[in-house]
Amino acid sequence: MTAALVTTRPPVKIGVLISGEGSNLQAIIDALARGELKADIRVVISNRAAARGLERARHHGIPAVVIDHRRFASRDDFDRALVASLQAHKVELVICAGFMRLLTAVMVAAFRDRIMNIHPALCPSFPGVDAQKQALDYGVRFTGCTVFFVTEGIDDGPVIVQAVVPVYQDDDAGTLAARIHAEEHRIYPLAIRLYQEGRLEVRGRKVHIRDAASIDDLAANVNPRLP
Repeated sequence: MTAALVTTRPPVKIGVLISGEGSNLQAIIDALARGELKADIRVVISNRAAARGLERARHHGIPAVVIDHRRFASRDDFDRALVASLQAHKVELVICAGFMRLLTAVMVAAFRDRIMNIHPALCPSFPGVDAQKQALDYGVRFTGCTVFFVTEGIDDGPVIVQAVVPVYQDDDAGTLAARIHAEEHRIYPLAIRLYQEGRLEVRGRKVHIRDAASIDDLAANVNPRLP
């Protein structure tokens, strides 16, 4: 795909699902402000009225909606409400950014291969909650973060982008999380940009990236490095 074709593609219409701070939402907003991403954030939805990310959205003039999961008899019913709101806002791509709810087949079917999530580990390692603590307890030398397309499973969808960070012997869950968050804020806008440019194609459980550069001269990462 040529650069000319990429630049003529319209901004992708995204809806962002959050439950808390919304730091990845802010990273996307910042990438838009820097001109690194062509996207239109149509709506930010939270299942928690107190989520700080809602204020981030309002500050930037983005519609902010609360859909409290406790009001629904089942997870399917809650997801139907999510789908209805996203479709009403004409969302093309759904971005889960710290959304602390497992999506059901109702949601996944409505936006098949159009829901992204980010996990603070190198999937398929350490799925679920407390991924940083899992990495520390296991004693790995590297971990990182993964942007993937959501399926009905837990953090097991086709991988789009990953970033690797070292795990140091004096790390705790907080210091490791901070290192991972910095990479999350870098690769999530990248994954959205690849989608907007039409360069992602899901083939089975793999994501093929069109026109991806091959880099053969990267030195292997080794941790710890000994003198």
